[in-house]
Amino acid sequence: MTNPSLLPEGLRDRLPPEAEALGRVRGAVLWVAELNGYARVEPPLAEFETTLLGRLKSSRPTDLWRVIDPISQRTLALRPDITAQVGRIAATRMAHRPRPLRLCYAGQVLKVRGTMLRPEREMCQAGCEIVGTDSVAAVVEAIRVALDALAAAGATGLSIDLTLPDLVPLLAAGPMPLPADTIDTVIHELDGKDAGALADLGASAYLPLIEAAGPVTAATAKLAALDTGGLLTSRLDGVRAIAAAIDGRATVTLDPAERHGFEYQSWIGFSIFAAGVRGEIGRGGSYAILHPDGTEEPAVGFSLFLDPIVDAGVAGFARDRVFVPLGTDPTVAAGLREQGLATIAALSDADDAVALGCTHRWANDALVPIV
Repeated sequence: MTNPSLLPEGLRDRLPPEAEALGRVRGAVLWVAELNGYARVEPPLAEFETTLLGRLKSSRPTDLWRVIDPISQRTLALRPDITAQVGRIAATRMAHRPRPLRLCYAGQVLKVRGTMLRPEREMCQAGCEIVGTDSVAAVVEAIRVALDALAAAGATGLSIDLTLPDLVPLLAAGPMPLPADTIDTVIHELDGKDAGALADLGASAYLPLIEAAGPVTAATAKLAALDTGGLLTSRLDGVRAIAAAIDGRATVTLDPAERHGFEYQSWIGFSIFAAGVRGEIGRGGSYAILHPDGTEEPAVGFSLFLDPIVDAGVAGFARDRVFVPLGTDPTVAAGLREQGLATIAALSDADDAVALGCTHRWANDALVPIV
């Protein structure tokens, strides 16, 4: 028999105090988003598979947990990402709303498999989307809101790694021509920084893109030197404007050849990292939302991965807990809660403040630390 305490691989229980920390981080991120004018939406955990796959390229068939709906007898998919669902809402039920449309969300996502870096298959994802534009100003706003949200969640030492997802197709159609059937392979080898494979493909002209990665000022200068025809001028100007707008808030780098995980982004993508947290804690960029009539609408957004922040212990949301003895006036406990303190009321004379994990005791009309 299966041990009743076991869970499937990649799934876990959140126990105190991590569960509380995750809830408070999620609340802090949504609070910042709403203060910046983003309206919250709550998509369902499961949708029809065809709907989830057809709205955005962020999900592939191999990414989905599938179940059969006992009512419709159609295949449902448990969401591996919420961005596609927000795109569906924007393109259908909120298609009549004025643009730019600002939406935010937070919820659990389920993946078929984890990674070596993150074996968890269930995660909490939160984010914001600006629908109706993919301008530089929209990208700057999205990054600023993401940084504010992460700061509110307790993350420090933030850095942004920018990328240009459509760079290779753009160059292949212009100054660095490639056969159509080799473009995807060149993108793959650039992503892996495999100079030898690029040379074997006859794509040596793309080797300087590998060397162009690094601090944003130096990286854009190297790309500008390659762009003799001015094809990349608008993109490089956009990257410089983004970097200038967040200067001092985060370290900014550029990897023009990075493509893994940015398959559905258009002209700009970015990853977010924080000190003391393993791997990226956020990702975003520009993309297109597909409408029912087949037209596409530009959008910009970001997703934050909250579990790594909690796991790294950088959230810093340990709440003080005050032991309130029997017979204490209820208004005393109410006043403590108004100050943001958690109160643990004694239910019997046998209750022990230390055993109950309290940090303070209410005694003699004052808070007394428990040491």
